[in-house]
Amino acid sequence: MRWCRATASCGFVDCNVTSATSATHRGITLAMRLLTSTMFAALLALAACSPRARPLTGVPAPRRVPVAELAPVHRKIVFQWDYSQPDLRIRGEGVARIAPPDSARLDFFVNGEGTGHALLVGDEIRLQSGQAAMRNFLPPAPLLWATLGRLHVPAAQDTTVRVDSDTLRIDIGHQPAWRATFFGEQLRRLELVDGGRIPQWVARPAAGPIRYEQPRLRRTLQLTISRDDTVPGFDASIWR
Repeated sequence: MRWCRATASCGFVDCNVTSATSATHRGITLAMRLLTSTMFAALLALAACSPRARPLTGVPAPRRVPVAELAPVHRKIVFQWDYSQPDLRIRGEGVARIAPPDSARLDFFVNGEGTGHALLVGDEIRLQSGQAAMRNFLPPAPLLWATLGRLHVPAAQDTTVRVDSDTLRIDIGHQPAWRATFFGEQLRRLELVDGGRIPQWVARPAAGPIRYEQPRLRRTLQLTISRDDTVPGFDASIWR
């Protein structure tokens, strides 16, 4: 992950103006122009923290998009999680309980104590009262589904599919768009493409941790799966 820091300074403007005569209309106008220019440069620097979205590689492929839906069984996934942002890092254990076709519950613990849980139902992330701050901790719903291997993004007519050897890349929608990468039938990466840049993404390698990144805000959430079990079902109370 690239780390970027943008700062705005006085530049060529005299920051120690102490007399009324130095604050002429011309001087104020120049200062405002320079400050505006500096602020614009700072915003550009912040935007540059998000990598550019490169054109899709490979040859056009008039083929179907892999289904990438939840398996038709109930699953209980145990994982270790590691979250970081500037001046904060938290680690712990977690459990995801998945009920097809479109429901999941994720619980996060630190030192065995529950820190919060999220219900992922269709397009919606539902949080407990008083846990609104978890929205900064979690990816948006399409990317959270991607951590579980499901491709579920807003419907769009514009879809581009390209194949490169055993890699399939798909752009869905336009401004913003979603870019999905498959190896065989497995979803390996989902990126949000907005304004020609990629502000957020989830990577699901064949081996190793699942990783969500939001580089402009320097936020990452890493999930390392230790168990993935098929179970008979879940008590209905966990969805309330």
